[in-house]
Amino acid sequence: MTMMNILLCTTGASPQVLTETLFAIHQSGRPFPDKIYVITTKSNQSVLINGLFRDGHFQALLDEYAMPAITFDENHIWFIEDDEGHYIDDAKSVKDQAYMADFITRKVHQLSQDDKVAIHASLAGGRKTMAFYLGYAMSLFGREQDTLSHVFVDEAYEFVRDFWYPTKQTKWVTAKHGQGEVDVSKANVTLAEIPFVRMRQSVDPSLISSMAEHSFNQTVGMLNASHNNELNLAIHKKAKLVSAVGVDIKLTAKELAFYLWLLAKEELGTLVDRDFDLDVTHSKAFLNIYSELAQDPRVYSTFGTTPEDFREGDYRFLIGMEREFLQPICSTINRKLKNALPAQVSDKLEIQSVPEGNNQRYFIKLGDIGVTIRA
Repeated sequence: MTMMNILLCTTGASPQVLTETLFAIHQSGRPFPDKIYVITTKSNQSVLINGLFRDGHFQALLDEYAMPAITFDENHIWFIEDDEGHYIDDAKSVKDQAYMADFITRKVHQLSQDDKVAIHASLAGGRKTMAFYLGYAMSLFGREQDTLSHVFVDEAYEFVRDFWYPTKQTKWVTAKHGQGEVDVSKANVTLAEIPFVRMRQSVDPSLISSMAEHSFNQTVGMLNASHNNELNLAIHKKAKLVSAVGVDIKLTAKELAFYLWLLAKEELGTLVDRDFDLDVTHSKAFLNIYSELAQDPRVYSTFGTTPEDFREGDYRFLIGMEREFLQPICSTINRKLKNALPAQVSDKLEIQSVPEGNNQRYFIKLGDIGVTIRA
């Protein structure tokens, strides 16, 4: 069976890692790629395209060392997208990091579906988290024919803007930080192949197939859940995290306080009847929990009070918990749980809502799930 060799790289603002990796693969005698794909963010588009294509460094490398032709153009640059298909400009926010993880995992899954494809994944470029997610995805989906590597250059040539690969002839360029010059023909480029655990064979094939439709966090949760029959829930009040099957879900102080408030009511939960919003005991109990987490005046004003009045026990203007507060916050918490956790886990942790006549009961039915609440 003839294999198609694909080089998959993550890059940031230094596209030189691609030519360095190609040079190192060629020098090492490892299978040379037939095709290249690059994963990056939209903010790096111009520096990548200008350096590799407009300025010609990619083709110059192939020509100078008589390398075989490679299928690689602007269409083989994959820009990381959010869950609505919009490109992310950079990956500095927590949300962008989640999109990055999902995108990289999904692309590796897609490439690994073809048994006639051998993936050589390079961890050399991009943010450290990009390298981690690529390595994780390769560990999860990688097969016997797939390879993971990192490329190294001499320290004197790191971050040198005009160093793309060691030339055959002497070529002097400005050194890093603009201090002096270096001869790029003298550079040493080393390709280090990284051994990695291939988990694909130990995971149920149906689980592997379904992972393409799930987020990075859900995939982690599915794997952890498949190896552990016991489900435990940990709530970190200071960090405002709900954690299960190795996945952390970040909640706002208001959301976490509400979840804790409802959790304290156990499986009986709370019945929302026509007099529910007249009973200020619900407001008091909720705000007592919220006061341990935050002091946002806007939350207190929802209940007709201020942080100062509530702290001093002045409840003259306190109002009950209204449906307009309760229903949206339940939906938001459940959405965050569903987006982060596999369905079989989120179903057990989410807030349930069942009708009782003209009323509605809200509760969290944890059953035998162990719960740990940490300060």
